[in-house]
Amino acid sequence: MANTKLKLFQKRRLRVRNKLRKMANGRPRLSVHRSNRNISVQLIDDVRGVTLAAASTQESALGAVGTNNKDAAARVGTAIAERARAAGIEECYFDRGGFLFHGKVKALADAARDGGLKF
Repeated sequence: MANTKLKLFQKRRLRVRNKLRKMANGRPRLSVHRSNRNISVQLIDDVRGVTLAAASTQESALGAVGTNNKDAAARVGTAIAERARAAGIEECYFDRGGFLFHGKVKALADAARDGGLKF
């Protein structure tokens, strides 16, 4: 029986997250979610189960409402880096979920690195 796209995505997401959890070392997780219309990112402390900072293209302050392209992803990456610095976070690990590290996800990661986050 052939796997559906959703099942393959879920397998890939769990595989990535389990590998990263072994290397977490107490650092927060930078979790990315990409939909057809928006891209969002959260800094999550898995030990306490708390979201420390978040950014999304749904925020009107970023000026990218309803857009889902590389420029919007870069704006979100810059915003999460600023909010992480304000929260006192310099290091995290990047959880791309089931998404490939290409295109919008890569643009977000590069902008966050340029903003000062280390992962």
